[in-house]
Amino acid sequence: MKILVTGNAGFIGFHLTKTLLERGDTVVGFDIVNDYYDPTLKEKRLEILEETARETGSEYHFIRQNLADMAAVEACFKEHTFDRVIHLAAQAGVRYSLENPHSYVEANIVAFTNLLEACRYAEVPHFTYASTSSVYGANTNMPFSEHAGVNHPLQFYAATKKANEMMAHSYSHLFKLPTTGLRFFTVYGPWGRPDMALFKFTKNTLEGKSIPVFNHGNHTRDFTYVEDIVAGVIKASDQIAEPNPEWDSNNPDPATSNAPFRIFNIGNNNPVKLIEYIEAIEEALGMKAEKELLPLQPGDVPDTFADSTALEEAVNYKPATPVKEGVAMFVEWYRSYYNL
Repeated sequence: MKILVTGNAGFIGFHLTKTLLERGDTVVGFDIVNDYYDPTLKEKRLEILEETARETGSEYHFIRQNLADMAAVEACFKEHTFDRVIHLAAQAGVRYSLENPHSYVEANIVAFTNLLEACRYAEVPHFTYASTSSVYGANTNMPFSEHAGVNHPLQFYAATKKANEMMAHSYSHLFKLPTTGLRFFTVYGPWGRPDMALFKFTKNTLEGKSIPVFNHGNHTRDFTYVEDIVAGVIKASDQIAEPNPEWDSNNPDPATSNAPFRIFNIGNNNPVKLIEYIEAIEEALGMKAEKELLPLQPGDVPDTFADSTALEEAVNYKPATPVKEGVAMFVEWYRSYYNL
């Protein structure tokens, strides 16, 4: 297939694009390569994608543009005809959204609108996009289910992702555009983002610096290994969303519709306490971390726990990499990348 992957210089987008190229698909990557974190890491990912395309013989094109620029998006869709669009580009980060909300409007709302419009007019067979477990916000009924409402986001980042889901539904309803939203749960692994806990904790521990442990390490996260995420994204993208014939407008299911629309959780279904996650890092590094115990940060949720039953039933896939194993693979990559 010919697939557009947005955000392909990013953490998950890089892994996804590499896997698709290895599968033999033609991939068009689209990324602005901004400086939200060290662009050097993004440029190295892009180099590896070029190498992968050469090694596999798969066709690969890269467009360095801003998705918020409608003219750039239109030019991309004029030049290429896509069998699938997988939209991973976004302004990420929970805490950054407290400081710079306007960047989330541009990257997460304007860019999403541009892609929906482009997919509408190009009659793209299936549009798959990244949502987030953060949409569950103030919900405390565990494990989180897609069939529950998510109307109480705790930060602006989550609000923009919830908006994406509603925007996708409107296009599925109005224009019969098949859409699948995937709520990612705390993705980690090699080539991860420097602003994420695993990267920061590993770096600081190796440098003998303290690590900030929010909520005294008591909150839990459903940490999900990046290759598990990628496998789930590909399976969900391959299977085109269809209307749910049993959908009841008197008792509407938020995760499905009488339009070709669906929402899936994609998480490990095995929450781990932050302090245990840190212990896994210490074990992989063979050294202890100096911990600075701090209260819960504004916008953070105490716990996440994915019910991934719907994804498993729909596409026969469930993430399964144990946290200790995934953390060890990250630490191995980190030492190699930084020649430590």
